[in-house]
Amino acid sequence: MYLLDTNHCSRIIAGDAALLQQLQSHLSEGAATSVIVRGELLFMVQKSERQAENLQSVVAFLQTIALYPINAAVADVYGRLKGDIMNQLGPKDKAQRRQSTIQALGFGENDLWIAATALHYDLTIVSADQDFERIRQIQSFSLESWR
Repeated sequence: MYLLDTNHCSRIIAGDAALLQQLQSHLSEGAATSVIVRGELLFMVQKSERQAENLQSVVAFLQTIALYPINAAVADVYGRLKGDIMNQLGPKDKAQRRQSTIQALGFGENDLWIAATALHYDLTIVSADQDFERIRQIQSFSLESWR
């Protein structure tokens, strides 16, 4: 099963022929996205100049794809993953570590939630985002880009 990240979903919504063909060729394995991606897509609509048109396209897309939720089990994976990243890449000094953030290490919170979802459900993330390559240095999971 594939878990599509925002960059792939937004290109599919925009009608990217190559990504639509890739999606079609992977339908038998299944494709879904995360509620985090849903939020990111809706935020993109809010920032756009053509909100009404873009909202219609995003909602139409979201009605055709399954969404993986954030639940207690995913949150447990997220907490462990974030802790592992901080332990391995964060400051070694405990006082500095307490004040450090995951963003200061170059990771986005949303990408950690998406990775935690993929890890919990044993999904392959489909993304062109380099953050996932960096997260895989800490915790192994399947990653592909269809671009």
